Amino acid sequence: MRVLVIEDDAETGSYLRRGLREQGHVVDIATNGRDGLFMATSEAYDILIVDRMLPHLDGLSVVKTARATGLKTPVLFLTTMSGVGDRVEGLEAGADDYLVKPFAFAELSARINALARRPPMAQVETVLKVADLEIDLISREVRRAGLDIDLQPREFRLLEYLMRNAGRVVTRTMLLESVWDFHFDPKTNIVETHISRLRSKIDRGFDTELIETVRGSGYILRARP
Repeated sequence: MRVLVIEDDAETGSYLRRGLREQGHVVDIATNGRDGLFMATSEAYDILIVDRMLPHLDGLSVVKTARATGLKTPVLFLTTMSGVGDRVEGLEAGADDYLVKPFAFAELSARINALARRPPMAQVETVLKVADLEIDLISREVRRAGLDIDLQPREFRLLEYLMRNAGRVVTRTMLLESVWDFHFDPKTNIVETHISRLRSKIDRGFDTELIETVRGSGYILRARP
């Protein structure tokens, strides 16, 4: 198997690399979360072993972001954070298993083999397209008709959600929960304001408008005939 270890402790990383290579695995090491995320989403791996506490980008953020791109590779968290809440948080972030340091290599190996026995995962989708609009989830670039479009982080998340649900009406509540992580109504026009800004960047100056308001229901992004 090809394994990516995202671990900033040099001694632990070297120990894992040596042990996994002795078992016949191909092992790559990333020493910070930013590099680890790039490698995980740009290369094909069978297993990811991720430390929770990482420089530049913590392990939870690495896994959440990777899962948001559609990455299906099994993830094993390897960490000193042993509380029940920590384990639940890690699993809910998208990890498949959780092993606490210090650990026995035999148990790590068994857990890796168990994850590898799962059915093959679907190919990762990293680029979304609707008509002449394209969004790259890895590089975070947006283009329409070949022209670069500069979006703020929240605008990017909003567009990504609309494109993942292209052709379907999404409600204000759905957007508040998925884009802003609000599980209540803030009683503001935050959704309407961001939709307006997004339209000004995505639709203005083009012959066809992709983002539509469905009166009384919400919004829909779709390619018009």
